[in-house]
Amino acid sequence: MADGTIVEKQRFPSPNPKINLYLITYLSKGLKIKGYLAEPKEEGVYDGFLYLRGGIKNVGKVRIGRIIQFASQGFVVMAPFYRGNQGGEGNEDFAGHDRYDAFSAVKVLEEHEKVNPTRIHVFGFSRGGVMALLTAIHQPQICSVVSWGGVSDLSLTYVERTDMRRMMKRVIGGTPTKYPDRYKWRTPLYEIEKLEAPLLIIHGEKDENVSVEHAYRLEKRVRELGKQVESWYFPQYDHYFPPHENRETVWRLTEWMKTREPKTEKLEG
Repeated sequence: MADGTIVEKQRFPSPNPKINLYLITYLSKGLKIKGYLAEPKEEGVYDGFLYLRGGIKNVGKVRIGRIIQFASQGFVVMAPFYRGNQGGEGNEDFAGHDRYDAFSAVKVLEEHEKVNPTRIHVFGFSRGGVMALLTAIHQPQICSVVSWGGVSDLSLTYVERTDMRRMMKRVIGGTPTKYPDRYKWRTPLYEIEKLEAPLLIIHGEKDENVSVEHAYRLEKRVRELGKQVESWYFPQYDHYFPPHENRETVWRLTEWMKTREPKTEKLEG
């Protein structure tokens, strides 16, 4: 069976009566991967929204409230847990081969009966920023990509996050000095020239989890290449925004997504 094939789908309690929530199992490179799928109950055709979580393993797990928040803005939302998590097969490897779990999740959305397949958006938070960029680079049909507090350079993460070095050495196999190619492969900056989708960068300048330097490097590189990019920097916030500002930013970014042109129209125009 092909990547993105759903092999199991079960209803899950939804905190919003207007949104159906499912726990699904889908295929990615022969592995069974778990994730949430949220869809508006009302009939219609919606944009697809791929939500790529941050963290690793039990740190930064997909929160149902967050998925419902985005679905409530008028999207069918797919949120993979990545391989090896919450009953899924394989081992998560921090923007390594687990990137294919994101690529395959795009297929889940494209084949969903309520999704316009020319309007799939990718959103990444924190470590999910790398995943979102890699997905948009390798899936050129993506309509738009958003990186919120997103990692853009894995070597920079290793340098900045001394508390994560042990995990990164274990998962990636060593340090950036010893294995530069492994870190380069996980760093979208090195192939960002392949990015076709418009990019929105959101970052709190006081962020100590993922420094704003990740956003600055990404924006600089994308602008040098003449790509479509918009950036929203918040000098007063860190990695997590206060509830009101969070909701407001979610509304703004989803409105931004809805005004992006589908790739097919661009190609035909």
